[in-house]
Amino acid sequence: MSNSSSYNEFLLLAFADTWELQLLHFSLFLGIYQAALLGNGLIITAIACDHGLHTPMYFFLLNLSLLDLGTISTTVPKSMANSLWDTTAISYSGCAAQIFSFAFFMSAEYCLLTVMSYDRFIAICRPLHYGNIMGTRACVKMAAAAWASGFLYSLLHTANTFSIPLCQGNVVDQFFCEVPQILKLSCSDSYLGEIGLLVLSVCLVFGCFVFIVLSYVQIFTAVLRNPSEQGRRKAFSMCIPHLAVVSLFVSTDAFTYLKPPSLSSPALNLVVAVLYAVVPPTVNPLIYSMRSKELKDAVRKWRKGEETTRRRCSKGNFK
Repeated sequence: MSNSSSYNEFLLLAFADTWELQLLHFSLFLGIYQAALLGNGLIITAIACDHGLHTPMYFFLLNLSLLDLGTISTTVPKSMANSLWDTTAISYSGCAAQIFSFAFFMSAEYCLLTVMSYDRFIAICRPLHYGNIMGTRACVKMAAAAWASGFLYSLLHTANTFSIPLCQGNVVDQFFCEVPQILKLSCSDSYLGEIGLLVLSVCLVFGCFVFIVLSYVQIFTAVLRNPSEQGRRKAFSMCIPHLAVVSLFVSTDAFTYLKPPSLSSPALNLVVAVLYAVVPPTVNPLIYSMRSKELKDAVRKWRKGEETTRRRCSKGNFK
């Protein structure tokens, strides 16, 4: 029986086995990563610079973009580097860091999405009390709780996972390190503690999911009772982006961890992993910016200001 510390490195699943396909994979991931950096970076900059967007909804959206940047930066750059250098290896410490970071950002994002559903519920169902309930201090505490919950969750999982002895080799059946794939390498019956922790995690995730669903049931009930068509349209425009992000997040994760073992294969595992680890951080900025006029206006204003500054600098009369 070998302990996990006896492995100096793990071998990840490769996307391709020829140099041409590896270069294609590198190029595709580079484009996706740049799109995610640009989209989330624009949202963060626009919200930070425009005082008109200093509201609870956009404060939580800024935090969501930060978490999305962290999520995609945990997996994609390492996969790109491995394709470029024609290797599948990741160090033991690098694998542990990937597991911790990915679990941290994903769990914190799920907690934040739950908080955002509460924010939408208060805004639509308790509009007269919104200012008192969703004050600055309350919003900061909620966001901090989401980040802290993610940190505690990832710390427990990472510490428990790497305390388990491994005796099934060091080949990880995924393009990045994650808890279920490492557990497959563990010795029989040695992972029962981690299984118990995973069951507790599933219960907490299900609790958050029920909270989100109940929040939206009450939101849509209140919206449909609104006699004003303009009011209904505005309420739906506020909720649809968040609901779309939650649906994408939950559906991809659920398919990943609940799919039957008979459907499991290396190729399918890679596709599904891309769907839940790479796609959401890239498309979330598009989902929010397409439905938010205020956000689009703020981005245009910021870009216009940048262009004006560059022109003044190029003319040599910047003061």
